[in-house]
Amino acid sequence: MLSLTQHDIALRKSANNKQDAIKALAADLESEGLVRTGYVNGMLTRESQNSTYLGNGIAIPHGTTDTRELVNKTGVKVHQYPQGVDWGNGQTVYLAIGIAAKSDEHLSILKQLTKVLSADGIEEKLKHCDSADQVIAILMGAEQSEAECNSQLILKDFPVSDVLQLSAVAAGLIKQQGFADKQMVADVISKEPSYLGQGLWLISSVQQVERTAIAIVTPAQAFEYQSQPVKGLIVIAAANSSYVANIELLTSLIFNNKVEAFLASSPEQMCNALTQVQLDGNTAVFTIKNPHGLHARPGAMLVNTTKQFDADIQVLNLSNQGKSVNAKSLMKVIGLGVKCGNELQFTASGSDAEEALVAIGQAIADGLGEKL
Repeated sequence: MLSLTQHDIALRKSANNKQDAIKALAADLESEGLVRTGYVNGMLTRESQNSTYLGNGIAIPHGTTDTRELVNKTGVKVHQYPQGVDWGNGQTVYLAIGIAAKSDEHLSILKQLTKVLSADGIEEKLKHCDSADQVIAILMGAEQSEAECNSQLILKDFPVSDVLQLSAVAAGLIKQQGFADKQMVADVISKEPSYLGQGLWLISSVQQVERTAIAIVTPAQAFEYQSQPVKGLIVIAAANSSYVANIELLTSLIFNNKVEAFLASSPEQMCNALTQVQLDGNTAVFTIKNPHGLHARPGAMLVNTTKQFDADIQVLNLSNQGKSVNAKSLMKVIGLGVKCGNELQFTASGSDAEEALVAIGQAIADGLGEKL
C-alpha cells in the first residue's frame, strides 16, 4: 500500500518541458536515497518509448526494467505544476508522480493511484491544491469518487422473514467495515423502506457516514411486506453523491426486468452489476505473458490497439475478481494491476467487435511492445 507524507510532495513547481520535469523528479528520488545515480536515464528512456501520461492531467514517470537494479527502495515523489507542463500530443500535466520500484511493487502503487485519480474533476482539484495535505488526501482516496461495494457487503439467503431484521443486518455490514457508525444503523432501522419493484426495497441514511457504501441482504425465502414481495433489501449509507451512478445501474436492472437474474448471481457478480455498465457482446480471454505485467508501456500498447476500433470494449482481470473497465482508458487498464500470468477477459460490442478481439489477442501474443 502506498504511503505518503508531506515530505514526498512538492507544490507549485515549474518546468520548461517534460524532460526537465522528469529530471527534477529523478533528482528528488536520488536525494532521498530511493535510487542511485543513473536512474534518471531509465526514466527518460521509458518516456521516449511510450508516454507515461495517464490522463486527467497526471503522469507517472518511472524507470525501465534495465534500471530497476538502481532502485534501493520502492517509493514515490510527487510534483505539482499549477501552470501545467506540456507532455506532448496536446496533453498537459499538473501532477507528476515519479515512481521507483524494485520489482512488481509498482503495479500495486499504480492500481491504488489509478483507482483514485480516474474520477471526474480530479484534474482541476490537483491543479488548485495549495497544501501537501490536500494532495495526499486526494491521492490516498479521501475524496471518494465511487461508492464502496464489495462481496463482504452482500449477504445472501439470510434466514429471516422480517424487513426490520434485513435492514439491521445490511446496515451492520456497512458499520462492520468502518464506513459508518452506529447512528447510521439506528437511523436505517427507524426508517420505512421504499419499494423499487420486482421484490427490491431500499433504505438510505446520511447519519454518521464516513464513506458512501452499498449493502444488500436477501432473505432465504421471499416474504411479503405491505402487500409486496421482499426478495432483497438495499441499504445506502451516503457521505456524498457517489452513489448516484449505482442508482442509475439499479434502475436499469429494474427497467430491463433483470432483477431476478441479479438476485440469483454471486455476491461478486452483484457488486459488478451495481458498479459498472455491463456489455453484451463477443468475449475472449487472453493471458498476459509480459514478465512485469501491464505497466505503462505494454498497457499503452494495449490501449492503442483497442482505440483502433469503434466497438465498445471492456476488460476484466479474472485473476483478482475486480471490476471490468473501459479498455480504451490507460488509467483504467493500469488500475487493474495486471501481473504476469493474469487472465484478462475482453468483451467487445459493435460492428467491428470480432475484429477488435482478434487484434487484441495478436497484440498480447506479440508482447505488447516487449520481448517475451
